[in-house]
Amino acid sequence: MNKYLDLYDFIDFAKGNRKYPENTANGLKSALKIFEKELNIDELSSIDLVEDNIDEIFVSVVGKNKDKSIGSLNTYKARVLKVIKDYQRYGANPSKIQGWNIKANKPAEPKQAHVQSLPIHVVDTPDKSQDKTQTALSEHINTPVHKIELSLRDNVKSVIIVPKDISAKEVAMFKSMLDSLVIEE
Repeated sequence: MNKYLDLYDFIDFAKGNRKYPENTANGLKSALKIFEKELNIDELSSIDLVEDNIDEIFVSVVGKNKDKSIGSLNTYKARVLKVIKDYQRYGANPSKIQGWNIKANKPAEPKQAHVQSLPIHVVDTPDKSQDKTQTALSEHINTPVHKIELSLRDNVKSVIIVPKDISAKEVAMFKSMLDSLVIEE
């Protein structure tokens, strides 16, 4: 019988065999940690039971993680199911990992910058980027920001991101930094 904790070793094994990049492996382990807290003794002893009960487990995970969005929790659920499927294919018999063909990600096509006729465009968007070096599960702090896009001249754009609660002192400091960047013509 395959235990839930075997999935952590499988992720390390797959990462060592270049089947999971490090960031993917870390994301999968984070998902396992969140779900592990809600498993009973029987589920910890059988990944098949976890797979069978995933919907009930997910309801419990949602109830205990009200600070996380449902979208994030659905992503964690999908990651847990992915690890289980990969483990069932390649982890139960480690020699099968040689036949595991990973899909190569194509580099993203660069997006064309949209230049508006107005020189300033303010978009209020939350800062969603997280520190990629974090491996342990930690509390995410979402800082509301103003994102200012300036079309300075043809094909030259500047993006400025400042906190919504910026003080007059911080604005003055920001202005002086910009003034120091001016190149005299």
